[in-house]
Amino acid sequence: MKKYWWGLLSVLVVTFTILGFYGSEIYRQAPPIYKNIQTITGKTLYTEKDILDGQVVWQSIGGQQIGSIWGHGAYQAPDWTADWLHRELVSFQSITSLEKFGKEFEKLNDLEKAQVKSITLDEYRKSKVVNGIVTISENRGKAFEETKKYYMSLFSNSEELRATRIAYAIHEEVLPSVLNREKMMSFFHWSTWAASANRPEKNYTYTNNWPHEPIINNVPTSENIFWSILSVVILILALGLLIWFYAFQKDGDELEAELPKKDPLKNFNVTPSMRALWKYWATVILLFILQIGLGGILAHYTVEGQDFYGIPISTVLPYSVARTWHIQIALFWIATSFLASGLFLAPIVNGGKDPKYQKLGVNILFGALLVVVFGSLTGEWLAIHQKMDLGLSFWFGHQGYEYVDLGRFWQILLLVGLGIWLLLMLRCIAPALKVAKDSKQLLLLFTASTVAIALFYGGGLFYGARTHISIMEFWRWWVVHLWVEGFFEVFATVAIAFIFVTLGLIKPKSATKASLLSTSIFLVGGIPGTFHHLYFSGTPISVSAIGACFSALEVVPLVLVGFEAFHNFKLQSVTSWMQNYKWPITFFVGVAFWNLVGAGVFGFLINPPIALYYLQGLNTTAVHAHGATFGVYGMLSLGLVLLIVQTCFQEKEWNSKLMNYSFWGLNLGLGLMIVMSLLPIGLIQFQASLEHGLWFARSSEVMQTDLIQNLRWMRAVGDTIFAMGGICFALAVIERTGILKQIKS
Repeated sequence: MKKYWWGLLSVLVVTFTILGFYGSEIYRQAPPIYKNIQTITGKTLYTEKDILDGQVVWQSIGGQQIGSIWGHGAYQAPDWTADWLHRELVSFQSITSLEKFGKEFEKLNDLEKAQVKSITLDEYRKSKVVNGIVTISENRGKAFEETKKYYMSLFSNSEELRATRIAYAIHEEVLPSVLNREKMMSFFHWSTWAASANRPEKNYTYTNNWPHEPIINNVPTSENIFWSILSVVILILALGLLIWFYAFQKDGDELEAELPKKDPLKNFNVTPSMRALWKYWATVILLFILQIGLGGILAHYTVEGQDFYGIPISTVLPYSVARTWHIQIALFWIATSFLASGLFLAPIVNGGKDPKYQKLGVNILFGALLVVVFGSLTGEWLAIHQKMDLGLSFWFGHQGYEYVDLGRFWQILLLVGLGIWLLLMLRCIAPALKVAKDSKQLLLLFTASTVAIALFYGGGLFYGARTHISIMEFWRWWVVHLWVEGFFEVFATVAIAFIFVTLGLIKPKSATKASLLSTSIFLVGGIPGTFHHLYFSGTPISVSAIGACFSALEVVPLVLVGFEAFHNFKLQSVTSWMQNYKWPITFFVGVAFWNLVGAGVFGFLINPPIALYYLQGLNTTAVHAHGATFGVYGMLSLGLVLLIVQTCFQEKEWNSKLMNYSFWGLNLGLGLMIVMSLLPIGLIQFQASLEHGLWFARSSEVMQTDLIQNLRWMRAVGDTIFAMGGICFALAVIERTGILKQIKS
């Protein structure tokens, strides 16, 4: 087993070295935040302080939950970088053509248009920071003011742009303060400057020529194309090597020769701390149902803008709040199910015994989690409604970034909660390690994955409200990619292996070997693959190279999910008592399917730099997000809940009809949601992005067409089936546990 441990250690050292080194390059080469931008006559448009103040204002209204910056954020409103840049360029061309030729740009002949374009390229692509100052022409200053006027009106309650706000699902008077609106405009414009000005001594912009904007020749770089092609070659090579490796390996994950005659967990003496977990899985189900409801509201906002079947709910629950809660609640219930699973396994690891005060610790942790959930959701609502002081918003309201929306205070409390969870886990694991023999190495791996979950959320504390957005994105993806997609996956792999060992289905040595190998294969691409989220976030081209090559490797282990699914499905028939685990295993089979489709196919669709160049910020991202987040982590979480429930309530059986409806309703609903709505909308946007640019793909001209609106309404079919699946799941758990009677008593 030593070579597998050394293999994992080598992977961790090498990949985190790569992540750290190129992360430092992001710090070094992030787009400069200039001290001042002014016209050639000396008129100051805004300052460095205005940019950073504007970033804080943007965060307070929901940030990435209301449109997007550099492609990261919500999909209904425009990407503010692409939209502002295009509007300003059109305005600049108009002002320049009137000044030079005395007529509108559209009426110029080809030669005259070429002259205007040359002036435009010089003005934007050659813009530089000199002694901390950016100097622009008077015409560009006029174009800035004209674009700013539009945005000042958009984020107010002006009647002239009310129809536009409805199309974008933006509530009225997002920013009542004129001063705050002006500051946010400074931040928006700075993001467009970085997207249009060439890096020093380079022929591409600080955002690697993103977004696609033909007016200033923002097109894919040669490096973008090169690393995309190389990533596909690396993928094919790695797939071949992995298949070759497995073809020549002995089946080390074989079932035990003598299976237990009875279910080892049947009549298991469920400990008090395990019984106390009913509050956790009940909360998981409640939050899951609530998230489904918010998803329905969000889907409806795409067709009605500010209303819900005529009811003006945006005054109370605007799109930005609903989307914040939809994402945060998903993270909360999935994380809660993983924490509950760990606490459920801990006494089993400890020989069926609770350490002293373990139940009290479980209850205290639950209380802390409730404080974080309700405190953060309330703070986010107050911040977006501008009912919280701007200085407090980042700490107690809204951080403005997807998946880490909750205020910093609540984020710290959540990290403290994870520390409590780690302590509760180690109190059970430590004594078991002392006496363990065959399963000792599996327990060590389980311990390591537990520690990783508790610690890696801390990556979200390495930036502040006024941290450069490129640097912030680096650390945010430590949470979203490394914590959620990385070490949660490792924990789940080891936890399921331990469950199968406990049931006597797999030898501890085989389970340890398989877990170490799969963890190494997954992390070798997963850790440096974090950079594939950062191609166009003001990062150097080296980040694109690393992200493209290593993120291609993330797909490699997914080629084996068919074997995983078949193996899990086969476990149901190895002995009669395994039929008791039919539904948890069925959900695990569903996880394997969505790992391939949601994470693998739809993930690689947007992974190569050349693909993401045109697809970033479109509904194709939502396809991957729904397929991977619920399909993999959601289904896994629900499967773990089923395992906990049936172990704690063995005297009853599952209602097969409800469980059947639940499983197929959730999977078919998710599939129809993607195939009938999200994917075709994303492909239509893709074509618009290719032909005209991201600004057009996200514009109301595309998104409010009859075809798109019909596709949005068609999503109701999948959403309804999915919601019924969720309700059936809740009813099945309620029926088996008698939870309503338990709460009443």
